[in-house]
Amino acid sequence: MGELDRRSALRWGAVAIAGGLVTTLAACSEDPNSVAAQAKAGDRKNYVSGDGTIERLAPDNRGPAVRLEGTTLEGEPWSTEGKTGTVFVVNVWGSWCPPCIEETPDLQKAWEQVQADGLDVQFIGLDKMESPETGLAFQKANRVTYPSLAYDGGVPILALQGKATATPTTLVLDRAGRIAARVSGPVTTSTVIALVDDVLAEPQA
Repeated sequence: MGELDRRSALRWGAVAIAGGLVTTLAACSEDPNSVAAQAKAGDRKNYVSGDGTIERLAPDNRGPAVRLEGTTLEGEPWSTEGKTGTVFVVNVWGSWCPPCIEETPDLQKAWEQVQADGLDVQFIGLDKMESPETGLAFQKANRVTYPSLAYDGGVPILALQGKATATPTTLVLDRAGRIAARVSGPVTTSTVIALVDDVLAEPQA
């Protein structure tokens, strides 16, 4: 067993022990985190939240590449264009969202870990429904060192092919830019690293 396979096995074991729910998508199904489903719950939340469900797409079942671009909270242009071969972790968040606040330290730890391991992985946040100034203040206060795109009327989120119905949502894009995994709700460091390791272990085209 290679080092990457061993790391992936250990981390997925930790996720399973923690009670994480993992499903593989082969066909369309009703999303329990949809606006309609949560409206039926009658809890009067002002945003659609997720329960942490993990969905993984086999390579043959993945859609077209996500073309993500926008302006960072610092006002710099950013795009996935020309970055084929890189695995991306895309996190939709807002400083007004309690589960987003909860998961922030875990995402930062995951980012620091992939950097320390020298992996070809980038993190990008998509700030939602707030001004760039508010989002940037939150990132600085919480020592988040990976970039986030400004909301810009929701334009960047539209590129996620309807896969970001919950706030927060974390997507892992494979080397071709396709959505390989989704977590609807807050994530842990071990879950993010395990999903990333799985995608990195896939044969390159």
